[in-house]
Amino acid sequence: MPSRPDRLKIIQNLIEQNPITSQEQLLSLLKKGAVNVTQATLSRDLKMLKVGKISDGANGYIYTLPSVLKLKESEQQYINDFRRGFLSISFSKNISVIKTLPGHANSTAAAIDFLAFTEVIGSIAGDDTIMIILDENKSSKDFMKSISDKIPELEL
Repeated sequence: MPSRPDRLKIIQNLIEQNPITSQEQLLSLLKKGAVNVTQATLSRDLKMLKVGKISDGANGYIYTLPSVLKLKESEQQYINDFRRGFLSISFSKNISVIKTLPGHANSTAAAIDFLAFTEVIGSIAGDDTIMIILDENKSSKDFMKSISDKIPELEL
């Protein structure tokens, strides 16, 4: 039987490498690796690791470690900021201009940076306008598709 620190590392690795939906599934994976623990011990270990659950995108939930959970929460916060401020988008060659509500350009530009659109080289934000320089090898349609893929609920 591995020590507690070793067991915690094994649990972390299993959660990182498998879409685990329940403690029973995790117990089964642990037993396959010759780690026998009770459900009560596993529950305490999960609490100690601060394991959470996030949507798997298919009407279910999977276990996740705090760093992944925080990243998902951050991503959702940036998406919400983008949606809250966005009014319109227009293009001229490889320059895009996004109009926002007054005072929302900086948070919307920060969302663009965080979401790491591959088409974007850089952006400059004012109070209600963002100028975005797009990669010359990418089209405005590519950028619009990327926005729609990352923020599907946004009406463009």
